[in-house]
Formats: sequence, structure tokens, C-alpha cells
Amino acid sequence: MPKPDGRLRPLGLAALEDKIVQRALSEVLNAIYEEDFLGFSYGFRPERSQHDVLDALAVGIERARVNWVLDADIAGFFDAVSYDWLIRFVEHRIGDRRVIRLIRKWLKAGVMEDGVETPSEAGTPQGAVISPLLANIYRPYVFDLWAHRWRRRHARGKVILVRYADDIVAGFEHKADAEPFLADLHKRLAGFALALHPDKTRLIEFGRFAAANRERAGLGKPETFNFLGFTHICGRSRKGRFQLRRKSRSDRMQAKLRALKAELTRRRHQAIPDQGRWLKRVVIGWYNYHAVPTNGPALGAFRDRVTELWFRALRRRSQKDRTKWDRIRRIAGQWLPKPRILHPWPSARFAVTHPRSKVGAGCLNRARPVLCGGRSAMNVPTAIALFFCCSPAARFRHRRRGNASRAEQNLAECALSP
Repeated sequence: MPKPDGRLRPLGLAALEDKIVQRALSEVLNAIYEEDFLGFSYGFRPERSQHDVLDALAVGIERARVNWVLDADIAGFFDAVSYDWLIRFVEHRIGDRRVIRLIRKWLKAGVMEDGVETPSEAGTPQGAVISPLLANIYRPYVFDLWAHRWRRRHARGKVILVRYADDIVAGFEHKADAEPFLADLHKRLAGFALALHPDKTRLIEFGRFAAANRERAGLGKPETFNFLGFTHICGRSRKGRFQLRRKSRSDRMQAKLRALKAELTRRRHQAIPDQGRWLKRVVIGWYNYHAVPTNGPALGAFRDRVTELWFRALRRRSQKDRTKWDRIRRIAGQWLPKPRILHPWPSARFAVTHPRSKVGAGCLNRARPVLCGGRSAMNVPTAIALFFCCSPAARFRHRRRGNASRAEQNLAECALSP
């Protein structure tokens, strides 16, 4: 599968029987681990969307004393997951050897391409039903628990953390906290044969005082950073207050328009109503994700470019085509919906999806390492739920003692060491 940077992402397709078993096991493990995942972890989790993490980040930057932002990306995470570490992490929480044996078989199943079987030595098979959950089990031990402990023990000022899959954004009050955190993060990831992407990792001055500080230093406007399809910008509201502004990434928009242009070329001989219905779905899909507050101009620009591409495609149907711009504007007005903001302001939605009664739901310093709001275990068969989802005290009583070493039982503490 092609990636935005031109590289290819390998995808594995499991057999139907494996998909069924993986789905069932994912439901069980999700009920267990949702109670353990930290509040600033959002990727591939039930009832936690990309807009939830975007809201959490916006609220954190606007309300906390954030002056520096670390935008980090773990390079090739899915391809570099260590099987040994992953199995040890799962064993720390799951005592059923049958489950461990199943996961180990899935990891080492290998890939068959053009009739040639290649064994798997590292990485989670992307495309498998259980892969997102296995990656989510791996990341908290590698980053979340360590980052939370670092924030509590070493930070002198405010620190906010959000993570969506392998994309990390951390906000700091002091540069004296940001630089040591980044240095320690490099060391932490190196212990698991991981590394930060050099081109996608930056520490920038960003926040309510960034514009004034850079103006005094003669450095121009504050830098921006990209996260989940949006460029984040230091801006001002109509009342002159600091406001985090988000707009669609220009490179992603151009890539979308290039793909749309190629498809329009293929469809240019279709009837105009057929083209209009298809383009309407494309534009609505773009709005559904990108129609956030402060992004109105980018939405209008996207619709205008779609209209222009449609006009050119219609004109190229024939050398004798005399379609006028006024006519295409009327056609576009009939089929293409006008841009409008569909998502609420981050502070409004964040208050609903992260109520104060939920401990650890936010991304600020007060967040605890116990995440509430996880998926209920009521949908899990009773016998399985009783075995997997018992209380910590009950799990300790039932935990196997003879075959488990002291290091395995305390793997969380071992994983926390910097």
C-alpha cells in the first residue's frame, strides 16, 4: 500500500478463521486493557477518535502554560516491534497460556507473496484484526508509562501529553524540561530498538507567548506543526486572546486534489448527474473530517479547486465543447455542498467527552495512570470476563506463581526504567 512519502506499507491478509478468532480475542483483551491505558493515549481505541485527541491537544495548549511543543513520530514502529518484548508485556497482564500461544503463532506466521513464504522476525502484521490492539499494548510500556513517570518526577513546569498511535505531541512550559525530555526519549526508544523519525520530530517555540518572544528576538512568526492532517498555528481570537488555529495541511489537500483529478479524467465521459453525485460524496467526506472551527477558508478553497477541476474535465470532453464558467458554477451549486463548520469548538466537545468525573481523562498533569471510560466488560461472555477482568487482588491470587519469575511479575516496573 503506498504511503504519502512514496514508500510502500506492507499489509498482511489473515485467513478467515484467524480473523474470526482474532476478533473474538480482541473484544476480550480490549475490555481488559481499556482499564489500564492512560488518558493521553488515543490511537485505535474504542470511542476515541482523531477529533478527540485534536480537542484534547487544543484545550491543553490553550489552557495550560505551554510555551514549547515537541512534535515527534516513531519511525517504522509497526515494522520494529520486538516479539520478545511484546510477549513479555502481554504475559504481565494475561495469565492464560493458550492466549499467549495464539498471539505468538500469529506474530510468527510469516507472509506469503507470489508463492514465496517469508518468516516474520519482528513487527506486527498490519492488516490483521488484532494488530492495532497488540501495538497499543506495546506502546504504553515503551512510552506512556515512562513519559507519565518522567512528567511527575522531573518536570519543573506544566507538561501536557497526547499520543495517537506512533504520533506524539508534548507541550512544555519550560525549554529546560523539553530538551531533557527529548534526549531521554531518544535513549528510551533505543532500548527497544526504536527511534524517532528525524524529519518528523521537531521541538519548536509554540504557545500564547511565542509570537511576542519571537518578535522581540527578530525571528518572525511562530513556527507551526502538523498533527493528524491539520497544521496547528498560533493565532488570536476576535477579542485578541490567544487561540490555537487549525487548517487542513496543504500537502494533504494537494494530494487529494491530484487523486481527484485523475479520477475525473477517468470519469469525464460520464453524465453530469453521475459525476455530480460522486463529487458530492467526495466533498462531504472531506468536510466530515476537516470542517473544524478556524478552518473555514481551507474548506472554501477545497470546494473551489474541485469546481475548477470539474470545469476543466468537462471542457476536455470534446474540442468543440463550449461549456462556460457560469454554467459550471450553477452545476457546482446544484451538486457540491457549500462549506460550513460541522465540528464544535474543542473546549465544548472536550467537556462532554472528558467529564471531570472521569479520572485521568485529560492530558494535563493531574491525569493519573488509571484510565476510566473504557469499554464495559458486559459484552464479554461471563466466564471469560470473570477470568480476565477480575479485580487486581483477585488477579494476584490467581496468578501463576511457580512458572513466573520475579522479573516477569514486575515487568511494568522494569519497563519504567529510563
